[in-house]
Amino acid sequence: MSLLVGIDLGTTGTKVVVVDPGVGVIGSATLPCTLSSVNPGWAEADTEQWWDNVCAAIPQALASAGVTATDISAVAASGMVPAVIPLDADGAVLRAAILQSDARASREIDALAAVLPPESELVARTGSALTQQSVAPTLLWLQRNEPEVWARTASLAGSYDWLARRLGARPHIEHNWAIESGLFELSGELAADVLSAAGIRGAILPPVERPGTVVGEVSRTAAEATGLKAGTAIVVGGADHVLSAYAAGLSEPGDWLVKLGGAGDVLVVTDEVFVDSRLYLDAHPNPGMWMPNGCMATSGSLLRWLQTTVSGDGPPIDLMQLDAEAEGRDPVSLVMLPYFLGEKSPLHDPLLRGAVVGLHLGTTRGDLHRAALEAIAYGFRQHVDVFAARGVVLNAAKVTNGGSKSTLWKHILASVLQRPLIPVLGHPGASSGAAFAAGIGVGLVPNWTAVNSLVRLGDPIEPDPAHVDTYNEGYEMFQELTSGLAPISHRLALRGRK
Repeated sequence: MSLLVGIDLGTTGTKVVVVDPGVGVIGSATLPCTLSSVNPGWAEADTEQWWDNVCAAIPQALASAGVTATDISAVAASGMVPAVIPLDADGAVLRAAILQSDARASREIDALAAVLPPESELVARTGSALTQQSVAPTLLWLQRNEPEVWARTASLAGSYDWLARRLGARPHIEHNWAIESGLFELSGELAADVLSAAGIRGAILPPVERPGTVVGEVSRTAAEATGLKAGTAIVVGGADHVLSAYAAGLSEPGDWLVKLGGAGDVLVVTDEVFVDSRLYLDAHPNPGMWMPNGCMATSGSLLRWLQTTVSGDGPPIDLMQLDAEAEGRDPVSLVMLPYFLGEKSPLHDPLLRGAVVGLHLGTTRGDLHRAALEAIAYGFRQHVDVFAARGVVLNAAKVTNGGSKSTLWKHILASVLQRPLIPVLGHPGASSGAAFAAGIGVGLVPNWTAVNSLVRLGDPIEPDPAHVDTYNEGYEMFQELTSGLAPISHRLALRGRK
């Protein structure tokens, strides 16, 4: 029993890996899942689809590794944060999971902002501003719009905490869910005024646990469903962006990562608490270290939307084909705003909407695809500007996740950010970070830095001097367009809400 299982509940897929702590990933399986957006700005997921994927993917991952359940010492999970899953007194899910990119609770944000302390005080106390990612507005929305669900809510869970409980763990919420929820002080105490303003009973919040903590064993029922062995240790995993960055080797102050997933993340390592109302704060898995970070509501999900839209009724056009078409088009021929789910950091405006400016009859789908790549890069630059303004010294950036397979996107990012990017090769992502957290819990991994020896890096992608000035101008137009169109976005968003 020297192997570990890590599970990642992603926005577009569920991934399971089998990890040998001394070698790395030796087997894996990934199954697709669906993001539901039945109303403008909504983002939900079906927990039963997550469970079905986990039950199917674990046996596949074990088979691909050539091992059996008896070889597995522990399991841990990661996922999006802070997803909100209301549970009844028996632990049954009461409705679809409301994801961190959901923007439905804009009215509730305004209502709470009117009665809570100023933003600067909230950020200093909790590490989180009051935004569309905050849990209090989401729960207030539930009270107002789904009172029958709220009346039956006995407990809350995040995505990966819910999975751990479904496997057999005791009720808990992970440390970074607590921080990003805005419901807790950084000291660990409940933020009583926030709970009171939102009408939240503290009893629905389970105890907070840190990554690497053993919280139970796989139940016999879960073992029969998943193919794991009953009694296998269940360990607290963590937030997907944090564990992905950790597994990419971010361990020293100044290390930072550009994560090109369904959403777009920027994570920086510091050795002290770093709070800023434009950003989020997470704890590094290694105690005493922190990961201030930003998360844009869309990144890869915008590219997938565009891919589907330009494909019409036929099969989706391959993203590499769109890259090839975009590479032959001029930079900054269009300016796109990527706010198709509102925007999280650093703008925190759920009522923003997407736009494309500069269209003409000669515009091609390659132009649109390139504009989307550039728009997301501009969003990353906004975050780098925040860190730079606060005096944070950044080392060379690493880049990971599905989008990092795009050579064109990496070149655009490097030129927009005016910094080299170092690809992390074969990065298994958050699922691997979760597996190492499991190993910490059962003593198979000696310390949190042990993963660094397994990280493989590619050649740096340098900025293109011929495009730097062009992208500086594009970035200026992007910012001006965001400000100029915000009032119209808000009016459209409010019409849609009616």
